[in-house]
Amino acid sequence: MSINLSNLPAEEKNKVELDKQASFLVWKLREAKAGPDEIDQEAAKIRDENERSFFLESVAKYKRVMGVA
Repeated sequence: MSINLSNLPAEEKNKVELDKQASFLVWKLREAKAGPDEIDQEAAKIRDENERSFFLESVAKYKRVMGVA
C-alpha cells in the first residue's frame, strides 16, 4: 500500500518535514559535519511549541537509531 504524501493535511506534511530535518541533522552530527548547537539553532527557529517538541522527539529517536550520544 502506498501513501501519497501530497494528500496529507498540512499539519501531517509539516510533521513529515520536521522528521526529515531531524534525521538529516543527526546524520550530520554523526558524520561530524555539524555540532550539537546546530540542532539547538534549528529547534529555536520553530515557533510552535508542539512542533518543536515533535522535532526534538524525532532528534532523540534518530540519535538512538544512529547511535549518536
